Amino acid sequence: MADAAKGTTPRPVGEQTTAELVQRATEQLSRLVRDEMALARAELVEKGKHAGLGAGLFGAGGVLALFGAGTLVTTIILALALAMPAWLAALIVTVALFVLAAILALIGRKQVQQAVPLVPTAAAESVRADLATASSALRDRGRAV
Repeated sequence: MADAAKGTTPRPVGEQTTAELVQRATEQLSRLVRDEMALARAELVEKGKHAGLGAGLFGAGGVLALFGAGTLVTTIILALALAMPAWLAALIVTVALFVLAAILALIGRKQVQQAVPLVPTAAAESVRADLATASSALRDRGRAV
């Protein structure tokens, strides 16, 4: 790394000193940790967006269900008071509101499911793969010496 920045080509790993190898490993580990943190941050932001959208849709579904309940009460009152077509109109509005509430709740549920679990799984898998690769390389290097 340092040799490449100076304009020279890096020597083969077998010819590098221990200090050079440690410096390279430190730089690479630092860059790896920064990259993994950026990946985890991006994944959490995406999951947070889904959770927020899902919660908003659940709330909208709840409000529409409350309106539906109010309309149902009005429908019952009108049906009992008049027993005429006015209650039929109110019943149609009630059914429409409940159907809309159910659709919003189902969409909201799907959004919340996409946000769970809140652990950045892709970043965690990437870290595991990186650790396995590094461990394998260290074991192979130890056998070669």
